[in-house]
Amino acid sequence: MNTRKQHVIDIAHQLFIEKGFQATSIQDILDYSGISKGTFYNYFSSKNELLIALFTTLFKKIEKGQEDLLIGQDPKNIEIFIKQIQYQYETNRANKLLSLFDEVFYSNDEELKQFLKRCHMKSIRWLYERFIDIFGESKKPYLLDCAIMFRGILQNNQKYNSAANNSNVSIHDIVRYSVNRTIKMVEEVAETGEQLLPPELLDSWMPNCKKTNKDFQQKLYHSISTLKKSLIHNEDQAKYIELLDFILEELLHSKDSRKFLIEMAIQSLKSEEGSFEKKELQQLEQLVANYFKQIEEAD
Repeated sequence: MNTRKQHVIDIAHQLFIEKGFQATSIQDILDYSGISKGTFYNYFSSKNELLIALFTTLFKKIEKGQEDLLIGQDPKNIEIFIKQIQYQYETNRANKLLSLFDEVFYSNDEELKQFLKRCHMKSIRWLYERFIDIFGESKKPYLLDCAIMFRGILQNNQKYNSAANNSNVSIHDIVRYSVNRTIKMVEEVAETGEQLLPPELLDSWMPNCKKTNKDFQQKLYHSISTLKKSLIHNEDQAKYIELLDFILEELLHSKDSRKFLIEMAIQSLKSEEGSFEKKELQQLEQLVANYFKQIEEAD
């Protein structure tokens, strides 16, 4: 994403927090960001699309932060999971996302509601998959139920501690308490064999969700992160980071990854090899090639 577009998103974020999404007009955004109406509509087709871009940017930040915490760590380590959830809640709080979520929830805007619903389902899937890492395949039939219950426990513990202005309890305390309760809950439902929702429902809830191999996902995040770090002092840093983010988005979040566009992005990076370690670029290229080879073989 180019710097100017990100500036508009940042200004809009500030206005949405100060005035509310509904009360903020496009003219307000133009006045505060210093762009023309034509430039705004070149970036966004509507104020809704701008809000979705804001949410998407912050969700990507959370996702990357959570994946970074997992790199080189044992996925079964419950302490890493606690850090991942804590990072999510701290980022939400720092960016005041809950007030924006509430405004969308109580609005009549179906487009925004559907977007947040998809994000909610994606969050449930992520929890479910992390629970498989932590609790093992043998408990898989019960882990969708447990992921849903964990989310509810965590949200309500956070909500009512905030309402009570309980400054003695930190986000870390709330997350650890909720995780400890969930560990017992998983053990109990696995022992009794009780199940409300079969995990297969996730595919009907999110038919466009790509089942990405976890090992590939971690390697891709690591490769992209390493390449970004090598750009710290590069004057064209923004251009290359946008290409790397595009590759990541296409491979992990697009319904159908566009191979030719990804290959073109990699070729653009390779044309500037002086900006990167040749070995790291080769690893990314090989990783992508292996990914598409597996897809073709599966078909």
